[in-house]
Amino acid sequence: MADTIYRSNDADEDLAFDDRGFEGFSRAQVSMIITNPNLEDNPIVYVNDAFTRVSGYARSAVIGRNCRFLQGEDTDKAAVDMLRAGIEAEDTVSVDILNYRANGAPFINRLVVSPIVDADGTTQYFIGIQKELRRGERNPDADAVNDQLMEVQNRVQSDLSMIISMIRQQSGATSVPDDFAALSRRIETLQLLYEEMKLSDTQSNRGTIQMGSFISRLACAIAHTMGRSGVRMNMHIEQSEVPIEVATRVGLVVSELLTNSFQHAFDRLDMGLVDIRMSQLSAGGLRVTVSDDGTGIPRDMQWPSDTTVGGRIINGLIEGLEGTLQLGRGAAGSFVTIDVPAGASLSE
Repeated sequence: MADTIYRSNDADEDLAFDDRGFEGFSRAQVSMIITNPNLEDNPIVYVNDAFTRVSGYARSAVIGRNCRFLQGEDTDKAAVDMLRAGIEAEDTVSVDILNYRANGAPFINRLVVSPIVDADGTTQYFIGIQKELRRGERNPDADAVNDQLMEVQNRVQSDLSMIISMIRQQSGATSVPDDFAALSRRIETLQLLYEEMKLSDTQSNRGTIQMGSFISRLACAIAHTMGRSGVRMNMHIEQSEVPIEVATRVGLVVSELLTNSFQHAFDRLDMGLVDIRMSQLSAGGLRVTVSDDGTGIPRDMQWPSDTTVGGRIINGLIEGLEGTLQLGRGAAGSFVTIDVPAGASLSE
C-alpha cells in the first residue's frame, strides 16, 4: 500500500471523512448509551452518534440525565418496571419499550441493558444497546434483531470490562468520574473495530478482520478529531488478517500511541509529522511503529508509566498480547515500536 498523507487542515478531506469517523454501529442504527450508577440517579455519561441521530437529541442535551426522559405518557409501565428490576439486580435485561424523539415523535426501541464490571466483579457502568424497531421487526421472535443486539452487547461488555480493569489497576484512589474521562475515546476506538467486524461478516464468518483496513480508519479518525493545522500524518499500512481479540488490543494500543503524539509531540511547534507503519513479521505476527518529529519524550521520563491511565492501558495490553514495546528517540521526536508475536495467547 502506498504512503498516504493526511492533512488535518484540509477541509475537503475532513468533509469526505465524516461518513467514516467514530460512528461504530451508526450505519446499522444500533445506538449505545453508557450510564454511571455510581453517580446520583445513574446518569448518562456517553452516547454514540447513532443515538443522537435516532433520538434527535444532541449529546449536550442528554449527558448527565437519567434515561427516563426518553419515556412518555404511553410508555408501558410493565416495560419500565422490567428495566428497573434488571438494573437493581445488576442483571442483563432485554425489553421493547416505547420512547419519544426530541420532536415528540414516538418509536419502539428494542433495548438490551447490561452491567459493566471491573476485575473484582463490581458494577461500574451500565451499557444500553438499542435499535429502533421498524415494521416487520416488532415480533418478539425477530431473531435477526435479537442476534445483532446480543452480539454487540457481549462484545462491548467484554471489552469495556477489560479496559476498566486496566484503568483501575494499581489505582485505588482514582475517582469514578476521572475513570470515565479516560474511557470515551477508547469506546470510540472499539466502535470502529465493531464496524469493521460487521463489514468482514459480509465476506466471511471467521473470527478475523482485515487489520490494515481497521488501523487505517482508526488512524484517520484520530487525526481528524485531534489533529491541527500544520500537523500531517503519514501511513504505510500492510494488509493482514488478524484474530478479532488481537485486533482489539492492538487497535487500543495504536489509539493510545497516536493520541499521545497528537496531544503532546508538537507543543509550541507550528508544524509536524506523525508517521504510522504496520507490517507482518516474516515469522508471523505484527510490527507497528508510531513516530513523530516533534519535541520528543524527555530522556529522564519513564514511558509508558503505570502512574498514568494511558500507561497502564498500554502496558496491560502489551502484556496480554505477550508482545514487546521499544521506545526510541531520534534527532527530532520519538518513535515507539510494538511487536506482537504470531499466535499470541492473549493472557489476562
